[in-house]
Amino acid sequence: MEILQPSDWTKPRGYANGTMITVEAGSRLLFVGGQIGWNGQQQFESDDLGEQVRQTLENIVAILREGGAAPSDIVRMNWYVTDKREYVAAYPAIGEHYRNLIGRHFPSMTAVQVAALVEDRAKVEIEVTAVVRGTQQSSG
Repeated sequence: MEILQPSDWTKPRGYANGTMITVEAGSRLLFVGGQIGWNGQQQFESDDLGEQVRQTLENIVAILREGGAAPSDIVRMNWYVTDKREYVAAYPAIGEHYRNLIGRHFPSMTAVQVAALVEDRAKVEIEVTAVVRGTQQSSG
């Protein structure tokens, strides 16, 4: 297992931002730990949910890139939000940020409301699983 940590980010304490496992035929599984709306130096730049989603998605893309993956390799996303009504109201901004950063790629997703996240200012946390396919050698 390889830890995925962008070199210009502050090292997390007690968890990994992402991990990668190489599997059969050179394919790799990437697991991006729950990302929140703070930057690589663990500082929030906004308390707006839409902006926190944008930063969270930017964080996910950066970790995927560390593992040689792209947003199109995402196969699953789990979203945790602290306020369902605020999340629904922010759909337009969330959709715009999603399309700008992830594209028109729609993996299986789960979204749930939680009582709170560990970081008090966090309004969203997203975890991702991605599969980067290896090269397949054909016979014959």
